[in-house]
Amino acid sequence: MYTLEITPGALTLADLRAVYSAPVTLSLHDSAHAKISASRAVVEDVLAKGQVVYGINTGFGQLAKKQVSPAQLEKLQENLILSHCTGTGYSLFDSITRLIMVLKINGLAQGFSGVRPALINALIALVNHEIYPCIPSKGSVGASGDLAPLAHMSAALLGYGDVSVKGKVMPASEGLKIAGIEPLKLAPKEGLALINGTQVSTALALVGLFAAENCFSGAVISGALSLEAAKGSSGPFRAEIQDVRGQIGQINVAKTYRDLLDDSEIHHSHENCDRVQDPYCLRCMPQVMGACLDVIHFTAQTLGREANAVTDNPLVFAESGEVLSGGNFHAEPVAIAADTLALAIAEIGNISERRIAMLIDENQSHLPPFLVNDAGVNSGFMIAHVTAAALASENKQKSHPACVDSIPTSANQEDHVSMATHGARRLVNMARNTATIIGIELIAATQGVEFHRPLKTSLDLEKIITLVRSHVANYEDDRYFAPDIEAAKNIIEGDALNSYCANLLPSFQTAYKA
Repeated sequence: MYTLEITPGALTLADLRAVYSAPVTLSLHDSAHAKISASRAVVEDVLAKGQVVYGINTGFGQLAKKQVSPAQLEKLQENLILSHCTGTGYSLFDSITRLIMVLKINGLAQGFSGVRPALINALIALVNHEIYPCIPSKGSVGASGDLAPLAHMSAALLGYGDVSVKGKVMPASEGLKIAGIEPLKLAPKEGLALINGTQVSTALALVGLFAAENCFSGAVISGALSLEAAKGSSGPFRAEIQDVRGQIGQINVAKTYRDLLDDSEIHHSHENCDRVQDPYCLRCMPQVMGACLDVIHFTAQTLGREANAVTDNPLVFAESGEVLSGGNFHAEPVAIAADTLALAIAEIGNISERRIAMLIDENQSHLPPFLVNDAGVNSGFMIAHVTAAALASENKQKSHPACVDSIPTSANQEDHVSMATHGARRLVNMARNTATIIGIELIAATQGVEFHRPLKTSLDLEKIITLVRSHVANYEDDRYFAPDIEAAKNIIEGDALNSYCANLLPSFQTAYKA
């Protein structure tokens, strides 16, 4: 069980990766309590003075001009939550919901939302007891906050809907009993504070970021193995070449390739060969993967800031006593980050697929056709490559930007929206496609290297080969191959390969600055 004390506004990407990866026990840093109370006091003061303030004693969206009487304020909050529970589609995984809840707690606890400590404590209690509201995956346009999915999260606090308790789905009312809390009666402003915000879009994009990092590590390693299998040159990875261009990602990735290939017997065996230049899929790996790494860092910076942002509306400023309406709920930063990351995920898979195609082509790789002996009776990696090609093409279709597809809602009051939520949601499926492509390359490249025995590759890459062979046997004759591809994909999606690139990956840096 991971233990995390939240200092509001100071979550790191490493914290968030840990929250996503496993259940967590949360606590709130003492510094948060005074700010939460001061913010709530402003709301109480507004009510005591009879002021009319959006989000506290008015309707919402297009109904903002409708004042609500004091006697109906509690009902207003409950109605807000229930009316916004309009999501559809499969429920988000518990791991994603846990991340959403932690992000919401982090936002509310910063003291700009006007909620009571009891509300934040209730959310913390649910997380600590591994009680996760069932949140439908579809129904948000990524502006005015992730209204529908956050409403489903919030409804559980009121005893409505279903929750998942250690994988078992039950009514929310039963889940609250397990957590030792009563159904909440929301005070003025609290319903809107709960459902306004970008936490769902941000959580989904973060999950996509973590998956992209896994794919990046896997592709760097599989690419190095492919270079060895094809007896390609490491000359294009020399520092001098990268330095004159000055692209930071490229420079760092090239160094990683040099480190991975250091002291390879295979490399030394063909130092004086007559091959002049390798195909782009080998020669340009620093350029392509470096650009993808730069995108990963851009995405990490945006999402790191957003994870620590206050994105509900209106915002309560205790020092001035003001309640200010704005648009921090608009998830455009998340949308653009997710769209950009989608391109990187697709490109990592695209160049990996090209390396597979190169390896199975005897004219390019100088290896046995389709990486198998007795080709003809055996098809080898022929159709595994077809699978990789299919997934690469699917990702090309999925990589079309979501943020440019706005649609007006709420009677044209909300006339430009980000589409961040589904733009972020697609990332995991895209990354799974890419992980499968890289997994195919990993076993294909391993097969290719083994054709050069007794020569060995570098120490690091030999360790990778040992890992691969512990899950996937050498391809000697055609066999039922799907389980092997799945096993290789699981290697890519796990953490086993990230250690070789951890110094490049934002979420593995405990002090990564957003």
